[in-house]
Amino acid sequence: MISIIRIYILPIAFFMVSTVQLSAQIKRSTKAKTTVSKTNKKTISKGRVSSSKIIYKTPKKKVVSVRNVPNRTVVRHNGQNYYYSNNKYYTQSRGRYIVIAPKVGFRINVLPTNYKRVRFNNHDYYNVSGIFYTQVGDEYEVIEPEIGTIVYELPDDYEKVVLDGETYYEYANVLYEKIQYDGTRAYEVVGIIDMN
Repeated sequence: MISIIRIYILPIAFFMVSTVQLSAQIKRSTKAKTTVSKTNKKTISKGRVSSSKIIYKTPKKKVVSVRNVPNRTVVRHNGQNYYYSNNKYYTQSRGRYIVIAPKVGFRINVLPTNYKRVRFNNHDYYNVSGIFYTQVGDEYEVIEPEIGTIVYELPDDYEKVVLDGETYYEYANVLYEKIQYDGTRAYEVVGIIDMN
């Protein structure tokens, strides 16, 4: 009888005790606090910044151009034609097509497959390589993100800029500040650059 207890009952009891202890530890550790740690940077007034106050760390940006844009869709905006293909926007100049960031108001029928849904102030936005869209009827329109919107990655061709002695990140005239959010590196929208 003692050998049966040692062989069968003790291992089962040990297993049950360790399982209960492990699940209690897991339940405790899944509660995450939402914290945002920011540096003491100056607040950008009203989120709008004049382009004359921005200093780019790299004085010249490499211009990417191609000869053809296959399977393009023509996007007409403010009386000018732009071209959309492979999740990029182009404008035509001297017989070549130059990659550009889309202007606010551009609309497309279908979001690219690599979009990320961003929820802020009870609104759903869609972020595709640093460009924010909102759904308008059956289309998706390029918009400026709201100040305070948080994203977890920036597009590959973002630029570092200096404003009032502080370093920020810029893409498509949107200024981001690097923060910690829920223990993860993130980027918060802190301003929009007004082009002069």
